[in-house]
Amino acid sequence: MDEWPKIGQPATRALTNAGYGGLAELDGVSERELKKLHGMGPKALGILKEALAAQGKSLAP
Repeated sequence: MDEWPKIGQPATRALTNAGYGGLAELDGVSERELKKLHGMGPKALGILKEALAAQGKSLAP
């Protein structure tokens, strides 16, 4: 399993409960989809976007 960046436990649980196993699996997922997850806030989304960009990946528009 991939490691998650430090986004906080609520956001980490939200992603895990939604079936995502790690950061690489978010490549191409829409930001709108992630915003729907309970526990996913704007700060966590920003951290995820930065971590994806560092790997040359991104969320879908």
